[in-house]
Formats: sequence, structure tokens, C-alpha cells
Amino acid sequence: MSYDIYFLSRGDGQSWEEVLDALQDAAEDNTPIPAGLLEAWQRIVPQARTLLGDVDITEYEQVSLDLSHSGTGIDLSVFGDEVSITVPYWHAGDAAAVALDKVFALSKIVEMEIGLTAYDPQMELPVADMTPHRSAALMSRITGDLRSRYGA
Repeated sequence: MSYDIYFLSRGDGQSWEEVLDALQDAAEDNTPIPAGLLEAWQRIVPQARTLLGDVDITEYEQVSLDLSHSGTGIDLSVFGDEVSITVPYWHAGDAAAVALDKVFALSKIVEMEIGLTAYDPQMELPVADMTPHRSAALMSRITGDLRSRYGA
């Protein structure tokens, strides 16, 4: 389980739920990454390294790209024309706030470079409209619940 951020384009009159449904329908496509997104990736990676430090990059035949940070579990993925950031429910309390601050900072970088809106489905809001402490509280609560059910 992870805390997710999706990068979306919402048309006039379209709800976020409709955009998410369309994203799920398109998830089965195995399309190549568009050239513009590949170019944006080249600008995103150095900025992500500045923000996160040492990251691992995985590329698979022009279909998927992945940037992962082992210390936080933050993962930026591109699959075809879909872009998302995930962070596992490992973090609670101050650690959740720190991890999500990094997620939201990375979201702003990606948003700026690719021109799509960073959307948080857990809060049902664009990242730009959120208050970070609510997200950290949610992550802490879910992490605590998972630990109580399944152990640390």
C-alpha cells in the first residue's frame, strides 16, 4: 500500500473522479513514452537528485521510467503517458511529514516540467490546494493501522 500522487489533465466540467476513471481505463495500454515526456524526464531527474540525494533510475525500452529513493521509499514512475509518485506507508509522525514534504516538492517539480496537475486521491484535491499536515496525519494513521494489523 502506498500514498499516491497522480499527474492529470482535467477538462472543463470534468470531475477528478472521471479523470481517475479514464486513467484506470488507459492503464492497460502499453504505449511508448511520448517524446515530450522523455525530454521532461531529463530535466526532472537532476532536480529530483538535488531534492532527494542518491536515487536509482530504471528504464525499460521507452515504455517505462522509474526513479526511486531507498531512504524514503519515494518512487516516481512513468508508464507510457502516465506519471505518478508513490511512497509506502512506512512513515509516521515527524517522519511522515518529512517524507510527504519531499513528495510534494517532487510533485511541484514534475508538475512544472510536464504541465499536468499533481492530484492527491487520498485527500481528493490537487496538491497545490492541500494543507500538508492533514496528509501527514492521514499517512501516520494508516501506517499505525497497518503496523497494528501486520506488525512492524
